[in-house]
Amino acid sequence: MMKRAYIVCCLLALSLAGCENDIYRSSIPDVSVHLELNLVSQYPLFANSYNEYIIFSEPRYAVDRIGFGGVIVYTTLEGKYVAFDLACPVEAKRDVRVEPDDAGVLTCAVCGERYDITFGLGYPMEGISKEPLKRYVTSLYGNTLIVSLK
Repeated sequence: MMKRAYIVCCLLALSLAGCENDIYRSSIPDVSVHLELNLVSQYPLFANSYNEYIIFSEPRYAVDRIGFGGVIVYTTLEGKYVAFDLACPVEAKRDVRVEPDDAGVLTCAVCGERYDITFGLGYPMEGISKEPLKRYVTSLYGNTLIVSLK
């Protein structure tokens, strides 16, 4: 019984120690993000849509925070809401932003990297990037979609 408890404790310690290396660190710095989108009065066509996006390159209101390079809010092919920073992870500059197309792909005009957001992941498709787009948290409360850093 004592040997089993020792083994369980060792496995638990190893699994916890291994998690530290799995923490994702983006080349895009953590900058305050806060957007509240009313899907009934402000964005009725965005609610319950698929493969649609809204770009926030400037704050709409004094309380809005749009991250490092701006925010794109997207509805995936599965109908989920996701949000990403518009700054290209390769360039990591506020003014070098990825641009969306109608197929759920964002492309950097400077380095040429393309990122797929159709399923909400933001992974690079080709090129030199070793990391996905910086993703933000989206939470739906009734008819209000909130985008935040964590």
